[in-house]
Amino acid sequence: MNARTLCALMIAVLALTVQTPEPARAQGFAGLGADAEGFAPVRPGVPLRFPADHGPHPDFRIEWWYLTANLTAADGTEYGIQWTLFRNALRPGEAEGWRSPQLWMGNAAVTSARAHRFAERRARGGIGQAGVTLSPFTAWIDDWRMEGPDDLSRLRLRASGSDFSYDLTLQARGPLVLHGRQGYSVKSAQGQASYYYSQPEYDVSGTLVLPEGRVEVTGKGWLDREWSSQPLAGDQAGWDWFGLRLDSGEKLMAFRLRGASGDFTAATWIEADGTATALAAGAFEVEPLETARVAGREVPVRWRIRLPGRGLDVEATALNPQSWMGTSFPYWEGPVRISGSHAGRGYLEMTGYEARGADAAR
Repeated sequence: MNARTLCALMIAVLALTVQTPEPARAQGFAGLGADAEGFAPVRPGVPLRFPADHGPHPDFRIEWWYLTANLTAADGTEYGIQWTLFRNALRPGEAEGWRSPQLWMGNAAVTSARAHRFAERRARGGIGQAGVTLSPFTAWIDDWRMEGPDDLSRLRLRASGSDFSYDLTLQARGPLVLHGRQGYSVKSAQGQASYYYSQPEYDVSGTLVLPEGRVEVTGKGWLDREWSSQPLAGDQAGWDWFGLRLDSGEKLMAFRLRGASGDFTAATWIEADGTATALAAGAFEVEPLETARVAGREVPVRWRIRLPGRGLDVEATALNPQSWMGTSFPYWEGPVRISGSHAGRGYLEMTGYEARGADAAR
């Protein structure tokens, strides 16, 4: 979302467990529709400020720094990587040491057509284990790091798990993109929203370390930044988020939020020169075409995506249908290939697909 991103889901659930132990009223997927009394509201017309907004916003409940990349080795093998840092607040504001109300979580993954490897980290704020600072920019949890100048024009990205690691260098090509109304991104018909922007065009190079050895890779990266206090409506059960990069140079960010009262969609069309246009409601059409059995769930792994006004009619197919993030709060995320009226590559994130039968009891 970046609407994406389950991403805050993981920390949000942890915080909500502490704050509201009783089974409650509908709170949306992973509690992201829960009441946010006391936290800062998201309002239209508030200009985003850079470089300050690359840093944390402790008066808002939920926030993430989320980077994906589609990469290729010298032998043509395709890979995808994810690096995400999530911040969730037990209460607004910040304090020193163990009095800090901030909780942090990190996810990292490397995906190929044959394997999906992932890892997770958790931390408490205020004790130096995790955080985000500016000048120079550094986002970290333990030894996982995203760092560079405060304009995010260059980044070095590092993470590791029990069976993988990566060390990548990124160079931005093009401007930041503000989604929705100048960064005010609406998520429901009831008006829930987030502040949301991206850097969708990084040149990436570096090294993956896998069980089969070191792999030198190059490719393209996409960074999403988003923060809110109540990004979902209470009936929204999950989302499907797409970040697509077309070989023609255009890009598409689009998401569908699934709710009991119907789906809510939004999208941004990005020209090759970085010019961005927020698309009108209903302009983005998405349809699941094929599912796979993944971790006890039926998960869509091939989609049709249409933008009739832009002449776009494509299929997005998972590079590895088993790209399941079996983290504390699991979800699906992995690279996709694009075919049809346009070719390209991208990333897909899906949340809220429940396990059925025996798997649901595990």
